[in-house]
Amino acid sequence: MTTVSEPATIEVLASGTAPYHKIDPDGFREWVRDNKQRALVPKLMTEKEAVQKFVADGDYITYECNYLTRGPNSLLHEIMRQQKKNLWIAGKFTYVDVGMLVGAGCAGKVDTGFFLCTPSVRQALDAGKLEVYEYSNVIMTMRLEAGAQGIPFIPVRSFGGTDGFNHSGAKLITDPYTGQPTVIIPALNPDVAIIHVQQADKFGNARIFGTGISDVPAALASRKVIVSAEEIIDTEEIRSNPGLTKIPYWCVDAVVEAPFAGYPGTVPGYYASDPAVVMEVFASVLRGAVEPYLEKWVFGVNSHQEMLEKNVGVAKLLDMRKRETIRGGLRA
Repeated sequence: MTTVSEPATIEVLASGTAPYHKIDPDGFREWVRDNKQRALVPKLMTEKEAVQKFVADGDYITYECNYLTRGPNSLLHEIMRQQKKNLWIAGKFTYVDVGMLVGAGCAGKVDTGFFLCTPSVRQALDAGKLEVYEYSNVIMTMRLEAGAQGIPFIPVRSFGGTDGFNHSGAKLITDPYTGQPTVIIPALNPDVAIIHVQQADKFGNARIFGTGISDVPAALASRKVIVSAEEIIDTEEIRSNPGLTKIPYWCVDAVVEAPFAGYPGTVPGYYASDPAVVMEVFASVLRGAVEPYLEKWVFGVNSHQEMLEKNVGVAKLLDMRKRETIRGGLRA
């Protein structure tokens, strides 16, 4: 028989120096109970209406995937178009989105998982207009998982001994069961999650096909959730195969019907990317020329739909859909 020693006491061995988005797990549960609709209430609205209603200056915002793969780009563009200010961004998966949001003057703080100090970011840092706190993609995902579970922190088997640890809100403690050092990270309950999906009904039941990272934890962990969908399907179709539903309706506050909302990136099963414009956005972010890109694709139009009609055109959109079909997409 293995002898188990007495558990150790918890001791904080080291702490990261960065501030973090503080949460109240019990308060969050109470807020969800009092504010989330359990009735089947239609939630369809435009990007403009959803952002006006559910995104406020100073909010902590998480978004799923990135600007190039199933990104909620029509919603990101609308946030920039409405000039939301002092947002705290969970910039998990790409520096492109962060570079654009900073360049548009929307972001004041960034919890970063994958980061590149682009010219717009460097300028904002040097001017004291931006603060950046370092994590990793998996750590940011686990923070959302903890928030979804309603717990204040979660232990992880990585991140200790890194420079990122020193510039984060993580702590190194003694595991009270083994006495060994272990890293804990603070949970996240964002103010808003914006998630682009392939299919949803008008109530917010959402289907996601293909690659996904933390769509479900983000929806469960956030106070307000905006879902944009390539197509709105009938609720009877949702009920015919409920196992395909990834995000349940009661999490969702707004549903936006938004075909090609991921442009210029790809939405698996629906359309391929537009390589020329993908290269254009990379060049604009990396070369410090975000403003001309934003003027053309965001500020120079009144909506995502107008941008598609004015700057892209039906022929290119159909070609993107055709290339994804040839590749083996879900749609014919």
